[in-house]
Amino acid sequence: MKKNFSKGMIVTPLPVLIIATYDENGIPNAMNAAWGTQCDFDKVTFFLSPHKTTENLKIKKAFTLSFATPETLEISDYFGVESGHNINKIEHAGVHISKSEFVDAPIIQEFPLTLECEVIDIKDFEGEFQVVGKCVNMLADEQILNSNKQIDLGKLKPISFDSSSNTYRVLGEVVGHAFKDGLKLKK
Repeated sequence: MKKNFSKGMIVTPLPVLIIATYDENGIPNAMNAAWGTQCDFDKVTFFLSPHKTTENLKIKKAFTLSFATPETLEISDYFGVESGHNINKIEHAGVHISKSEFVDAPIIQEFPLTLECEVIDIKDFEGEFQVVGKCVNMLADEQILNSNKQIDLGKLKPISFDSSSNTYRVLGEVVGHAFKDGLKLKK
């Protein structure tokens, strides 16, 4: 038997995304955002409340997007519980920054997979912002590549936010093959 839940919803998985930006003075900032996804071959979108990051995105029109892992869990969560208006989170977390070669945004070296993105649109929905970015480069540590030099999610171990229990979960094992397994039902 199924149970009705009149309020609330769950859409899963919600990747734990770390958005890194520079402010108008070139000071790096990062935030944890779970409300985002790939929305086209080379585009990402996410939704943000007003934050220091939102201000920076409007000013610089660029960001990097990194994927949290079990190894980066503590700093990833920290980037979501502290405000960039109150403290330099990058400095306090002790992470290492380099400047992107492709966009005016910082790369946090502790994260093994980073997308370097240009802002192509920001829409204001009554104080909540939808940001769409175009990925101009993907930067990956060699340790997360497979033998074919492709990203191996089994090696990356990206974590997702479980909004039903406010926990983080590791994405799991391969259970099928896209565009192949369903062909068994095709006539």
